[in-house]
Amino acid sequence: MLIDPRFSLLLQPQADARLEKAARIFLDHLRRRTGMLALDFAIAKIPVDGHTSLAIRSEAPSPPIQTLDEDESYSLTVQESGAELTAPSTLGAMRGLETFLQLVKTTAQGFGVPAVAIHDRPRFRWRGLMLDCSRHFFPLEVIKRNLDGMAALKLNVFHWHLSDNQGFRAESRRFPKLQEMGSDGLYYSQEEMREIVRYAYDRGIRVVPEFDMPGHSTAWFVGYPELASAPGPYAMERRFGVFDPTMDPTRESTYKFLDQFIGEMAKVFPDEFFHIGGDEVNGKQWDRNPKIQEFMHSHQFNGNRDLQAYFNERIEKLVSKRGKTMIGWDEILHSDLPKKIVIQSWSGQQSLADAVRQGYRGLLSHGYYLDLMSTAASHYAVDPLAEEGASLSSAEKEKVLGGEACMWAEYVSPENVDSRIWPRLAAIAERLWSPATAVDVDRMYARLESIGDQLDMYGLTHNTYYSEMLQHMAGSHDTSALRTLAEVVEPVKGYSRAALAQSEPTALMPLNRLVDVAQPESLTARHFAALVDELISGQLRPGVEPEIHRMLGEWRNNAPRLRPMAENSALLREVMPLAESLSALGAAGLEALDYMDRGEKPGEAWKAEQLAQVDQAASSKAQVLLMIASPVHKLIQATAGEKPTELVVPKVQP
Repeated sequence: MLIDPRFSLLLQPQADARLEKAARIFLDHLRRRTGMLALDFAIAKIPVDGHTSLAIRSEAPSPPIQTLDEDESYSLTVQESGAELTAPSTLGAMRGLETFLQLVKTTAQGFGVPAVAIHDRPRFRWRGLMLDCSRHFFPLEVIKRNLDGMAALKLNVFHWHLSDNQGFRAESRRFPKLQEMGSDGLYYSQEEMREIVRYAYDRGIRVVPEFDMPGHSTAWFVGYPELASAPGPYAMERRFGVFDPTMDPTRESTYKFLDQFIGEMAKVFPDEFFHIGGDEVNGKQWDRNPKIQEFMHSHQFNGNRDLQAYFNERIEKLVSKRGKTMIGWDEILHSDLPKKIVIQSWSGQQSLADAVRQGYRGLLSHGYYLDLMSTAASHYAVDPLAEEGASLSSAEKEKVLGGEACMWAEYVSPENVDSRIWPRLAAIAERLWSPATAVDVDRMYARLESIGDQLDMYGLTHNTYYSEMLQHMAGSHDTSALRTLAEVVEPVKGYSRAALAQSEPTALMPLNRLVDVAQPESLTARHFAALVDELISGQLRPGVEPEIHRMLGEWRNNAPRLRPMAENSALLREVMPLAESLSALGAAGLEALDYMDRGEKPGEAWKAEQLAQVDQAASSKAQVLLMIASPVHKLIQATAGEKPTELVVPKVQP
């Protein structure tokens, strides 16, 4: 089926306003996808003679507020003469439109869609992204373009983390000192928050707000210290971590305040779910407060966990009073809370299964933390119903709503946040939508590369930011040498960045170093590793060895190219030891290939020297890792007649 200037969408006469809006959004994306920006693709409710069309039929209109259980299934049939999309609901039709866009390809005749028959539905009802806007603030345009990306991958929940120690980002008209004193002036007005809710709804996405309580709440206390369990004054926290300030659960005034606040926010956010956080309460302020200790004794509480459960029980009633369902992190799980709440598990499948077995609904975020810089493959391997979840009964599995990726914002800014989310989020989106049997990693990466480029049309900057930030580092438009280095490194993993910092990280530090620019996963290094594995396997395709030679030669020669630029850039001087290590790896790899080509086995002294260089190169420098160290290690081992093994990376050092 060709996409030509006569292309049109054919809507049924009873199509609701949401589907008509979705059709206009679809056509706008189709124009960008095809480059036919000036064409006025048609939307019609009766067939247009001579027009190739996509006919859309939806059996039921959308409710005014999107729900958890809304049917998202659809059927899409494409033939040469046209296409038909049918769905039980408008939301399902919207999902089918996104699939149609993904199918658009360049053909010999122009842009077209192949003949297909697709019957599709999601595996999980909850497929989300959490964006932390407290530690770093993100303007509306950043959120909107990520909502567009989410819609393209059929994600359906935007979890908006709006308060934490580092900032209170939502306007409260009832308690204005929350944002006036706790945000540095960086917050969302109520109209802006409603705008995001509308924007998300038009793209089939629910918005769930999170206001963290009783811990992670320093920013609340800047304007309202009377909420805290210890006297103020308080200031916005610039550091990261778990801190002592915690709400006082023993005062009735705390609940009066939160009752009014939750009531106010419930009118801004119409979704059924209201997230209260509830994680990482260290209880130190409670332990030091005699009145709180007396309260705990009089209520016969067995420690701070019972006190937090008392607080959560009170808050649940305030949330339920507004017709909403409370959701919180693992720590809120307690038998005193009603079974209708939802547990979001950051600690793993075991925690999720424990909650479900006790009768609660749950969703998984463990394994989906994008800020930890894991590979797409590692995210893809995580399944909410794997490990401990596999042993759940059928009824218990129904209580596992799905999963949610998390983008915590200690080390992201509006400039690089897209690169930390995309394209890896596509792997998580596929895991949560597709059948559990979809496990082929190589095929996943092939799709990931394609979708990563397609997402550019939504205004996402995971590709375009890269060149700009490299130019800022180099102070020049010529970034070829820096790019060669950047494309084979990755930021250190997990929580090691803070441990490796020369000074304590804060929310005010610049995010303009190579560790902030480098992609979370080096596809260049992954490609090189695959080539090396093929070489040493003996099953060699033509051209593989020359390609390895070329790559190693480029790396060997790169440090001399970068060195003159580093003289004029402090940001480049920091990474010169890394560049020297890259050149050393390139040289070692070329020497190994020379031995192979001559059919000679190197001496033990050479092997030991080269492996020592590889070990040195593999250690972190400037908080990044050189990802070609392991395949070069394999190459040296194979040259020396040993069975190649994965390199055990030394413990990271500052």
